[in-house]
Amino acid sequence: MTPRAIAILNALIGVTLCQAGLVAAETAAVSRALAAQGESPTVATDVRIGGDDKQTRFVVDLNRKVDLAVFTLADPYRVVVDLPQTTFKFPAKAGEQGRGLVKAFRFGLIMQGGSRIVLDAKGPVRLDKAFVLDAAEGQPARLVLDLVATDRATFMRSLALGNRPAAQSASVKPSEPPPKPDGDARPLVVLDPGHGGIDNGTRGSGGELEKDVVLAFAQTLREKLESSGKFRVAMTRSEDVFIPLGERVRFARSRSAGLFISLHADALPRREGQAEGATVYTLSENASDAEAARLAETENKADVIAGVDLTSEPDDVANILVDLAQRETKTFSMQFARTIVDELKTAARLHKHPLKSAGFKVLLAPDVPSVLVELGYMSTKDDLKQLTSASWRAKTAQALAQAVDNFLTPRVASGGRRN
Repeated sequence: MTPRAIAILNALIGVTLCQAGLVAAETAAVSRALAAQGESPTVATDVRIGGDDKQTRFVVDLNRKVDLAVFTLADPYRVVVDLPQTTFKFPAKAGEQGRGLVKAFRFGLIMQGGSRIVLDAKGPVRLDKAFVLDAAEGQPARLVLDLVATDRATFMRSLALGNRPAAQSASVKPSEPPPKPDGDARPLVVLDPGHGGIDNGTRGSGGELEKDVVLAFAQTLREKLESSGKFRVAMTRSEDVFIPLGERVRFARSRSAGLFISLHADALPRREGQAEGATVYTLSENASDAEAARLAETENKADVIAGVDLTSEPDDVANILVDLAQRETKTFSMQFARTIVDELKTAARLHKHPLKSAGFKVLLAPDVPSVLVELGYMSTKDDLKQLTSASWRAKTAQALAQAVDNFLTPRVASGGRRN
């Protein structure tokens, strides 16, 4: 590297006296408030990237020194940083654009007690250094990563030697424990608020996040279902935490769920114009149209977004589509999807083609009727207004609860499956 490039990298470790004062003041205020509560969580206050396509430094300012674990993943190339649970107070739009070897990065909760930063690399990289500096002389503690460009063969050799923490594969599980058998014969409905934690999902024009919108809707729907007294309800997540797609499927199957409802809110790229209304999706090897294929591809990248290593994904999840046992389940899923559309007609705006199908990984349970409901488009002004409205949420959740009742109650009464 040139002397100038080295100087730029070294400068990233420092901040101006003014910046240092602001960071120190904020950190002190946070520390005082938390000390009063007997807590001491980690706070990340700023982030910087410098360097070029040969060597890049990534720096995060922290309120205290922490332990970290760093590993890389391939296809796509990523650098993953695991930290104790951290509150991120980065500037708006931080991570949307990178520099040097980093295309972009994202950050958030990956499990209770743990947070993660995932850097998307422009190509194969070698982790040259990874360390955390203590706070000193008015400067905050700093997490520093030095990345160096390398070739794919060297990168893959590093992966083969096992550069990821052994505990990482078990670090992201649904937050709700399996229920204890209690003889309750009511059907179980599993609600799956999409995204969560490090995976924000789509974003509204005012900064609204899909993960928050669908969690709020799921909580309202849960209340509607439970208030009827006819159903048991479980949620794959009840807080802002990331759950891998395969774990969501296993969550429903391990509880012998009678229904699985995955909740999302789509967004169209600007080049594709606008669309509006709710859409109900079922599983199919062949997408019903190009938009369904695009959406399935996007939703199926959740694990990649969160920095999950997919190499150990069990074959039963990947190959369930060929399981003959799923034929009956797919039929029930389609019947339930039609029931949802019939009920939503009176409560919510529907997409011009409200019933679609595609290869969504989260719908792969062979023995649980499953649908994915896109409640609307975060990229459309009128839809976004509704998605963030408590009154719309209550009315639409009531319609969806009625669809569940219309579908499950006759099956139970006739001696059908009592999952």
